[in-house]
Amino acid sequence: MSHQCRRNFWDRREFLFTSGGGISGLALAHLLGHDGLLAASAAPDRCAAAATGVNPFAPKPPHHKARATAVISLFMGGGWSQMDTFDPKPALTKYAGEPIDGKVRGDVIVRQGFPGPLMPSPFSFKKYGQSGIEVSEIFPHLSRHVDEIAFLRSVYGRSNDHVQGTYEMQTGQINLGFPSVGSWVTYGLGSVASSLPAFVVMTDARGGPLGGPNDWSAGFMPAAHQGTLFRATGDPIVDLKPQAGISPDDQRARLDALAKLNEIDMQKFPGNTELAARISSYELAYRMQGCAPDAVDLNSESEATKKLYGLDQKITEPYGRQCLMARRLVERGVRFVQIFAGGVGNQNTDTWDAHGDIKSNHTQHAAEVDLPTVGLLTDLKARGLLDTTLVIMHSEFGRMPISQRGVGRDHNPGAQTVLMCGAGINGGQVIGSTDEFGYKAQDQPISYHDLHATMLHLLGLDHTKLTYRFNGRDMRLTDVYGTLIPQIVNA
Repeated sequence: MSHQCRRNFWDRREFLFTSGGGISGLALAHLLGHDGLLAASAAPDRCAAAATGVNPFAPKPPHHKARATAVISLFMGGGWSQMDTFDPKPALTKYAGEPIDGKVRGDVIVRQGFPGPLMPSPFSFKKYGQSGIEVSEIFPHLSRHVDEIAFLRSVYGRSNDHVQGTYEMQTGQINLGFPSVGSWVTYGLGSVASSLPAFVVMTDARGGPLGGPNDWSAGFMPAAHQGTLFRATGDPIVDLKPQAGISPDDQRARLDALAKLNEIDMQKFPGNTELAARISSYELAYRMQGCAPDAVDLNSESEATKKLYGLDQKITEPYGRQCLMARRLVERGVRFVQIFAGGVGNQNTDTWDAHGDIKSNHTQHAAEVDLPTVGLLTDLKARGLLDTTLVIMHSEFGRMPISQRGVGRDHNPGAQTVLMCGAGINGGQVIGSTDEFGYKAQDQPISYHDLHATMLHLLGLDHTKLTYRFNGRDMRLTDVYGTLIPQIVNA
């Protein structure tokens, strides 16, 4: 009978190899756990609890070095007027009362009718900062920060309809069914906020924007990438607290059982993204119970910070509260925060849609957002977050240089001014220009596709490479268009 000799010792080479393999295994386990590919284990800290199943928001590497890790989009719903805010036009005073016909190229198309003559701005402008950029008197706070802001005066869209214009600014298309910018960003980069939504939306307390949830939809992407709506009044997140008598362990066990059933269904119907999104949302909701209450609790902020955002004033408190919430979310790793300023109520008072009276309308809405916006920029800068956060202030379109019923202005997709700040952008610069009346973008016209391509670039994403296969085609946020804005990306 033969016997094989078995050693009970390792030589040095085997010891080092085996030890190295063990270290590699630990590293692999950490990476798999971070991406949600390991079974969930009990965790006393619910914010750190692992998710069951694949995490759709696992962080992904950018295409190139990023200058920004997050975006705060401040959307002025209703269409603010470029020549009454950030693009002064002396020619409107010179030719006041004269018809616009023959003074601009092409046919002048109005949305609601009642086209009047050229109408000067009812507001005065002054130069501010070392850059000497002119800003309307209705922005006394923002005007003092012009040297930190890039003013894009030649942005233009395709539609003079509120819904289609908002769709285009939010999704790149004027039609339904396309993913929003926030969805593209979270799809391309994932999120570092494992216990908060990657994409958060806050609407005006007077109502949501025209177009509704389609403005933050995931379109043809997996539904998990759609925006998560935080309420404008009351608790931002409803039903956040667990039911009485249910322990975290019981919740965890129920979710694990539900996940197994859902995964069985997913194997039968692998294309059901709604179910995948629901599984992900259950897990996220469980984790949010542990850390979201702190994220949305503004009571922990100092009185000085609350005053900075205008929470001590009735007119600025609603929007200021949302701006402060945005800072807290970005601070905790949320990738994209969308704030809509302007609801769908009375167009003369609840939005920037100044058909009835440009002076009263813009005076009111500028007063609502001026101080809180500056508070946001100031707070981000003080906390070292502005260098890595892109703040953009924009609308669905601009307004006409001619009057409507004598004192209002109609829609104008031909020109609007967009403000960009943070993310290493050189402030104190004006990019592009409109014609002498502010009717059309003239020098360096910037399309919404160009704007989106530039936003993605700042986040480290190449807009030509960020694609999603749908209906046999590689779809892009910028479709087949998009040119980077050199003054922004070459800072």
